[in-house]
Amino acid sequence: MVTYRYQLEEYKGPATRFLCPVCKDIGMTFVHYIDIETGKPINSLVGRCNRESKCGYHYPPREYFKDQNIEEENLFLHNYPIESPEPKTPTFIPNSLMKKSLSNYNQNNFVLFLIKLFGNQITSDLLEKYGIGTSNHWPGATVFWQIDLNGNIRTGKIMLYNPATGKRVKDSNSKIYWMHKSIGKSDFELQQCLFGEHLLFGNNKQAAIVESEKTAIIASIYFPQYVWLATGGLSNLTDEKCIHLKGRSVTLFPDLNGFEKWNLKRKELSRKIPGTCFKISKLLENSATEKEKEEGCDIADYLIKFDPKSF
Repeated sequence: MVTYRYQLEEYKGPATRFLCPVCKDIGMTFVHYIDIETGKPINSLVGRCNRESKCGYHYPPREYFKDQNIEEENLFLHNYPIESPEPKTPTFIPNSLMKKSLSNYNQNNFVLFLIKLFGNQITSDLLEKYGIGTSNHWPGATVFWQIDLNGNIRTGKIMLYNPATGKRVKDSNSKIYWMHKSIGKSDFELQQCLFGEHLLFGNNKQAAIVESEKTAIIASIYFPQYVWLATGGLSNLTDEKCIHLKGRSVTLFPDLNGFEKWNLKRKELSRKIPGTCFKISKLLENSATEKEKEEGCDIADYLIKFDPKSF
């Protein structure tokens, strides 16, 4: 097997994330490219900001070496031969841990927002459908459990929302954490899946993919003919996560400013997962104002302006 010599550094805690050279006042959002032979960063400026829609800074190794007049072929920038390890078996989180979180919804900010939008009964149905939990990691926090096609729990993404606006609380600490880290298992083998993947079981419905878990949950009320799934981020639309979509019709609904990236990925997925029809929606691109594009709005921001009964 062959892989790249220079790769984005794998997340191994806060010490592996840094201040972005552009949006440095926001927090630790910058990921270095490292030389996998030495384990060291190429340069402090060579990397990518995780705030892709709001910042977009990306200085890849190829451009750096070109700017430094270094011959990339002499550095084996591409196709640097390394023997790939055997695929590992993912670690699963005990079902009992998820079930324990399915309570205390009166202290869950995101759930309170859903109740304000849709009322108690619809919200209750959503909680059961997606397995939404409550976390005490922060007061009012929510757990979005990643449940795979076989019902195994891959991890849980802990996030904090404003109960009045439904917007994610963002500060220097980002207010995102993971359940697989909280259980303290040092040898945990994380292999994520699409949020909502378990809803694919036993049906051949069309699938719709968005970035955020919140958006998938809300959109499922307005367009129930789709199985709504979420990648968890702009760069998380991967071949591995989409493998169980084989044979379905799939529509991508990227956030504003994510259209071009997901359109390229759509073409790649169509090649790699034959028999699957990947389409992409231009709904937001065609109707958004410049301000909405700057804010990186998603389809949920539009849908909640309407009564679901009108759909």
